[in-house]
Amino acid sequence: MSAPFSHYYVYTGHNSYLTGNQLNSDSSDVPIIKALQRGVRVIELDMWPNSAKNNVDILHGGTLTAPVEIIRCLKSIKEYAFCSSPYPLVITLEDHLTPDLQAKVAEMLVKTFGDLLFIPSSDPVNEFPSPESLMKKIIISTKPPQEYKKFLKSQDNQNINVGITNLAEEGSLRRIDSNAEESDGKDELDDQDEDSSDEDDSKFQQDTACEYRNLITIHAGKPKGHLRDALKVDPDKVRRLSLSETQLAKATASHGADVIRFTQKNILRVYPKGTRINSSNYDPMNAWTHGAQMVAFNMQGHDKALRLMQGFFRANGGCGYVKKPDFLVRTGPNGEVFDPNASMPVKKTLKVKVYMGDGWRMDFSKTHFDTFSPPDFYTRVGIAGVRADCVMKKTQTIEDQWVPVWNEEFTFPLTVPELAVLRIEVHEYDMSEKHDFGGQTCLPVSELKQGIRAVPLHDRRGNRYKSVRLLMRFDFL
Repeated sequence: MSAPFSHYYVYTGHNSYLTGNQLNSDSSDVPIIKALQRGVRVIELDMWPNSAKNNVDILHGGTLTAPVEIIRCLKSIKEYAFCSSPYPLVITLEDHLTPDLQAKVAEMLVKTFGDLLFIPSSDPVNEFPSPESLMKKIIISTKPPQEYKKFLKSQDNQNINVGITNLAEEGSLRRIDSNAEESDGKDELDDQDEDSSDEDDSKFQQDTACEYRNLITIHAGKPKGHLRDALKVDPDKVRRLSLSETQLAKATASHGADVIRFTQKNILRVYPKGTRINSSNYDPMNAWTHGAQMVAFNMQGHDKALRLMQGFFRANGGCGYVKKPDFLVRTGPNGEVFDPNASMPVKKTLKVKVYMGDGWRMDFSKTHFDTFSPPDFYTRVGIAGVRADCVMKKTQTIEDQWVPVWNEEFTFPLTVPELAVLRIEVHEYDMSEKHDFGGQTCLPVSELKQGIRAVPLHDRRGNRYKSVRLLMRFDFL
């Protein structure tokens, strides 16, 4: 855990305060607590002025989501921050505040977190510190307040002073289209990384809460202009860039090598496109294979993608940080980097044998699967990883058995075993309706132990069943 922060995948939440969908669910500290208990290490809070413009609410702006006060979220974060992992907790703040409210947030952060809050040095750093050096620390990531100057400068016929006045009167910067596919209103590009003069910023800095700016450890931004420019690596500074899943797909298709070079030193955060109003998630593999550290997920989504995410972060003791493979942080003698789409030889072969399953009769009622007969179970086993390794295979269906015995073996040749996740699902065959769900788990292949194992299964939400297990054997050839 002593490598730079940028060398790790980090278990990351998106709109961590939402209890349900992205449009009209409640905001609460409860989903934040649940996420922290599951090992999530990046919590996102969207900050907006309250109706009286004298305090800060957390809600999904531009929607009908009900707000929760920021102080309630901060107190819960302090209480549960390190309940499942001692490694640093990152709070990403989406900031829609006026300078006076930014100052108020800075005061709340310092007062609530005390010594837990990491205060960075004022000097720009060319490498992020390690997770080990930040143990039991809470670190802040957002765009610096100077961004508002850039925003105001971009408005036609508006000088800076008038703009700041107007901003204060408006109380916030309204999100223009919170459900547009290309954007969910996340942080604008970190123009602070450009060579803008700090000398003429003194008035602005004074107005925009220096206390707040001084708490930001990971300076954030979002692409503006050409994508290649946004992915340029500054040898003297490191930063965080945010891309939607759609933007990432375009970036990896046209500038895949640039994305990987960027993530070797800087942090790339990927978030769900705005049209995912039901809080669903996307396939994280494209982001992971290109080195993106913060692949932000809706933790209330409970879909297959989230199960894959939960399985991936079972690695490294479930501490919320997984070291990226060496090939993603290494550069060749001529500047070449890993190409996830290249044809690669098989590096390792995983052999999986599914012997039998048991526990459903203890965890489910006798009529849960079939009203008049015992269940008909089958198991699906497969790999999620780079495209060449992805596959799902299936056992035969064993009819009328609470304790099915399959004794079937499957072989999985793996070109990139370091990023492979073993997917296991049990379903109950139903001739007339959709097959019933009987349990699932996802396991990082890199940490599978060889030999015969009792593998506990989980429900759709990732909660472990008390009794349901599969007896399996794992071998590497």
